[in-house]
Amino acid sequence: MKIDILTIFPRMFDALNESLIGKAQTRELVDIQTVDFRDYADNKHNTVDDAPYGGGAGMLLQAQPILDAYEDIESKSNTKKRVILLDPAGKKFDQAMAKDFATAEELVFICGHYEGYDERVKTIVTDEVSIGDYVVTGGELAAMIMIDATMRFVPGVLGNDISAYDDSFSNDLLEFPQYTRPADYKGMKVPEVLTSGNHELIRQWRLRESLKKTYLKRPDLLENREFTNEEEKMLREIKADLL
Repeated sequence: MKIDILTIFPRMFDALNESLIGKAQTRELVDIQTVDFRDYADNKHNTVDDAPYGGGAGMLLQAQPILDAYEDIESKSNTKKRVILLDPAGKKFDQAMAKDFATAEELVFICGHYEGYDERVKTIVTDEVSIGDYVVTGGELAAMIMIDATMRFVPGVLGNDISAYDDSFSNDLLEFPQYTRPADYKGMKVPEVLTSGNHELIRQWRLRESLKKTYLKRPDLLENREFTNEEEKMLREIKADLL
């Protein structure tokens, strides 16, 4: 997979050279390139923003530097690209979107600043995306979150590819509680079922705990979920136990 990031703060993305994503780059599972679109400005001061037509507070990113930077990216590869505009008005990012992005040949992230973009930037955009109903200074942090979540679904990035599908939200449930050694720490013991070696009982315990945790902390995730017969029975028992 190839990822291009259009930004005026490329050094912020040095963080992607660490941890799992850094290892993925070393192993050539992903090629991440930052492009400073300030380098494409067509004025002597290399400014990339200007006042909006019609008046108003703040400055807008100009279309020209961003579109010219993208045109340069296009000229270097003929892969099909998903062009992602980081925008508070976009569709809210979630685990399903991360999984979808992971199937793309090439992703291009456009990181904004100031009061927004010249509308003509959107002529190249395939996806307008937000990380939530709040505002941050720029799109860089949002892009890093999306890249990190997406890379977990790229084969080979995680030590165990199944891990991404067990994560919270992957099946509309929060992840079950997990434990490691020691089995008894100051009287706080690991549930016996997890040390039993009975894989079916462990599976049932994990499913029940996921349902319980989701019901208590994020019941909204259950509203439109299609349950199996086993899950429906477990959820009824959970609700009865909590009465």
